[in-house]
Amino acid sequence: MFTRISSLFVIKTKFEAFLVLYGLATGATERGAHYLQQYPGTGGWLLFAACPIAVFMAGARILDSIERERAEG
Repeated sequence: MFTRISSLFVIKTKFEAFLVLYGLATGATERGAHYLQQYPGTGGWLLFAACPIAVFMAGARILDSIERERAEG
């Protein structure tokens, strides 16, 4: 039973990865918008830029891990 539930949280295909990345990117831009309201000026823009960059880095890692699993299996 535990393995059936845990399999729901495993990203198996690129389509699932892109759905997860879309959700992360949406949240990151929302957080960046809040940073712009809280910290007007250059500091807010730097924080705003850091949010999507973190998603790009996570996306590269997720997509790379899917490619490695396909190559091994």
